[in-house]
Amino acid sequence: MALITLLTDSGETDHYAASIKAKILTINAGLHLVDISHRINPCDIGHGAFVLKSVFRDFPKGTVHLVGVDATGQAETMAVALQLEDHFFVGADNGLLGLISDKPHQNIVNINSINPVSTTFPERDIFAPAAAKLASGVAITSLGNPLDTFKKMIGRAVKATKKMINGNVVRVDSYGNLITNITKTDFDILSKGKTFTVQFSGEKFRRIHTGYFQVEQGDCFLLFNSLGLLEIGINNGRASELLGMPHDSTVLITFDE
Repeated sequence: MALITLLTDSGETDHYAASIKAKILTINAGLHLVDISHRINPCDIGHGAFVLKSVFRDFPKGTVHLVGVDATGQAETMAVALQLEDHFFVGADNGLLGLISDKPHQNIVNINSINPVSTTFPERDIFAPAAAKLASGVAITSLGNPLDTFKKMIGRAVKATKKMINGNVVRVDSYGNLITNITKTDFDILSKGKTFTVQFSGEKFRRIHTGYFQVEQGDCFLLFNSLGLLEIGINNGRASELLGMPHDSTVLITFDE
């Protein structure tokens, strides 16, 4: 069954998400639609990229992902269809798609280049028809003029040496947990045979947990989550508020020789 996922900052109290779906189903009523989220923070490219990067590989290859985040932000921003890691992405070339993968793209086209449409609702009037066609088996190369590249943005990078890993909080999730850009792969390599200290917000910890409830209620836990990223939280509490750590806060791991 052909799949189209939807990720937007449209919210859930207006007609926008339903209109996008209606346009897709009008073109092909047999398509299967899956909502990733319509509650991306308005125009927050970083939030949208984190959510999409975290989940798109869980879907079958060939899935079409319609991305409507900051879709009307800049007049010169192109509407594109992108083939990447054997998935298809339709959205604005505003930098979000450049944050979801480091692998080279397979194809990219300007989907508003053959019969240009002027609209205040590109998610419905431009993205939805292109997504429906891709999911119906139309070749991406037939949807518009080819492009050589697309907009890339640089996310927060971890600084690592043999003695330390310096990372940042890249997402405060809906539970108030702090998700960092420190990967389990890097930690396992650098911590092998060493003791370590994790420091943040004036706190120091020398243990990584494997489950959320290995600490008492109100205590802090540190674990590598299902994304393989270091996560900091408080059992039955909001770590972002109780620790005073917003997005981009620093987390430092030092290793003892």
